[in-house]
Amino acid sequence: MAAGHLKCGHAGEDAAVLFLKELNYQILERNFRCKSGEVDVICLDGEVLVFVEVRTRAARSLSTPAQSVNQAKIAKVARAASFFLSRHDWWEKPCRFDLVAVVHNAQGLRLEHIPDAFSFPPTVGRGRNPWQPW
Repeated sequence: MAAGHLKCGHAGEDAAVLFLKELNYQILERNFRCKSGEVDVICLDGEVLVFVEVRTRAARSLSTPAQSVNQAKIAKVARAASFFLSRHDWWEKPCRFDLVAVVHNAQGLRLEHIPDAFSFPPTVGRGRNPWQPW
């Protein structure tokens, strides 16, 4: 049986995917993982490739979902996105990083979509550029 916070997180991701579909985003992949990190949802918004970070918090949480995205998390998402771009040879494709913030309260889930929430950091550890996945 999954822990309560994991159930809440999965419910948030499921709701985020439905929300993005309602916005006419084409979902390409969920929970893309590589040795460098993970991207919760990868989709297309028209011709733009979108890497989506989904953050779910309980209403009683001390921080908002958006506040929980720190530089370390951005670096991990950027490394995973770099790996995905390399795997598909899509470096010429326009892309962006979105955030779907999910708050679980007594009434259900409240979602907020933040397009272009963050960008590739200048470096992603050991001074490497994010577009160098090796």
